[in-house]
Amino acid sequence: MALAAANIGMMDGAYFVGRNEILTWINTTLQLHIAKVEEACSGAVQCQMMDMVHPGVVPMHKVNFDAKSEYEMIQNYKVLQDVFNKLKIAKHIEVNKLVKGRPLDNLEFLQWLKRYCDSINGGIANENYNPVERRSKGGKERGSKGSNKATKTLQANSGGRASTDHDYYGPKMTKVDNSEQEQQIQELSDKLGEMELTLDNMEKERDFYFSKLRDIEILCQRHELEHLPVKKNKNTFHLFIWMTISVTENFHSFVCDCLFCSVEFQFSSD
Repeated sequence: MALAAANIGMMDGAYFVGRNEILTWINTTLQLHIAKVEEACSGAVQCQMMDMVHPGVVPMHKVNFDAKSEYEMIQNYKVLQDVFNKLKIAKHIEVNKLVKGRPLDNLEFLQWLKRYCDSINGGIANENYNPVERRSKGGKERGSKGSNKATKTLQANSGGRASTDHDYYGPKMTKVDNSEQEQQIQELSDKLGEMELTLDNMEKERDFYFSKLRDIEILCQRHELEHLPVKKNKNTFHLFIWMTISVTENFHSFVCDCLFCSVEFQFSSD
C-alpha cells in the first residue's frame, strides 16, 4: 500500500484526470452531490474514501462533514494524516493550501487519492459499504459526546430568558431575498475558479516542456556524442528517439516531446 502511494509521481497519468471525472467518482462512490472540487476542501470526503478502501481504520466519529472554519477542517486532516501514518503511506498533506479552497490544490490531491484508491483491490469498490450509513453513524457518535454538557448548559441559562428575549432584542429581522445577486456572484466565482485552474495548468505545461528541451540541449552537448557517426533517415531517427526517451519520464510526455521538438531537432552526417 505504501509502495503504491510512493510511486504516484507528478507526471503519473493520475494527474491528467479531469474535474468532471473526479466529481463523478466522488458523488457516485459516496452518494454525495458535490458540484466543485473545492467543496471537498474540508477533508471529510478524503477521510471517507480511505474508510471505504480500508474499513475500520478511519475513526469516522472524529470526521466532521459540517466543517466550515479552517480550524474544523484542520481537525479532519489530522485524522486523515493519522490514517496515512497507520497505513505507512508516505504522503504529506499540504493542509494550509487545501483549507484555503483553491481549485487546483484540491484537484491535485483528489487526483492522487483516486489513483491510490484505484490501486487498492484492483479498483473494485466495496459493495457492502454504505456511505450514508457510515456518515450518519459517525455524526451520531460525535454528537452524543457533547450532548449531555450542552443540555445542562442550556437548562442553566434558559431560566427566565425565554420571556424577555423578544422584548429585549425586538422582533426578528426578515432576510432580504437576494437570490439573483447571489446567483450572479456564484457564476462569476465559478468562472474565476476555472480561469485560475486553466492558468495553473498552462504554467505547469510550459515549465514541463521547457525542462525537457533543456535536458535535450544538455544531452546534445555530451562529449561522447560529438564524434558519433550518424547516418541519415533511419539511424538519425533512432538516435533522436534514444535521446528523447532518456529525458522523458513516461510514454505520454515522450509523444508530446516528439511532436514538439521534431521540427527543430535534426542531425546531419556532414
